[in-house]
Amino acid sequence: MEHEIAITRLFNDNLAGVGNAILDLLGQHAHNAARPWTTWITMQILVALVIILLFAFLRPRLSMDKPGSLQHAFEAIFNFIRGEAHGNIGHHGNQYIPFLGTIFVFVLFSNLIGIIPGLESPTMFPYVPAGLAIAAFLYYNLQGIREQGAIQYAAHFAGPVPALAPLMFPIEVISNLARPLSLTIRLYANMYAGEQVTILFLGLTYFVMPAVFMGLHVFVSFLQAYVFMLMTALYVAGAVSHEEH
Repeated sequence: MEHEIAITRLFNDNLAGVGNAILDLLGQHAHNAARPWTTWITMQILVALVIILLFAFLRPRLSMDKPGSLQHAFEAIFNFIRGEAHGNIGHHGNQYIPFLGTIFVFVLFSNLIGIIPGLESPTMFPYVPAGLAIAAFLYYNLQGIREQGAIQYAAHFAGPVPALAPLMFPIEVISNLARPLSLTIRLYANMYAGEQVTILFLGLTYFVMPAVFMGLHVFVSFLQAYVFMLMTALYVAGAVSHEEH
């Protein structure tokens, strides 16, 4: 049985019935009906609640005349994501900012929350990066179909040279199907390794070095959120682009 952190223990002690009911709806059963909640699920719920409460706090305080530091921070994030969307997808990239922004913020907060003592990053469990990767995979393929139509979108897997289509089509399809695995492994491996290194050195040193490795963890958290969002934007760009462009 996996180690239970405080928030998971709280869920299992008070909401075991709710957890089992949700699993029943999904056609699943917990290994231990008395402790159905796992850390990666409870931490995702906590991250989602933190984001919702943060934006609920920020929204009524938005101001054109006297923007606060929190507003400045999120405006910087928005402008950064908008620049990436325009740079990678094109002038019509604005319509993809909501999804890209959601991915970036959720991954970032999921990465950073592990710094807080007693909590763990949900992205260091493979199920969470896999879920995010599948969401990104479904999103960019659906956007490609919406933009080009199902037949034209399928045709772009054949490549620009008709004679090579029988060879290129299976290669491109396999490459496309491998993208969720690539996204999953990249995020999971980096966050898991970073978490283990941080825990190791925190156990060995207690003064200057913990601050150094905490700073490294923050850097990796931002970097991995950026990479995940960037790769999603590139996949969207490839899905919605037309041959003549």
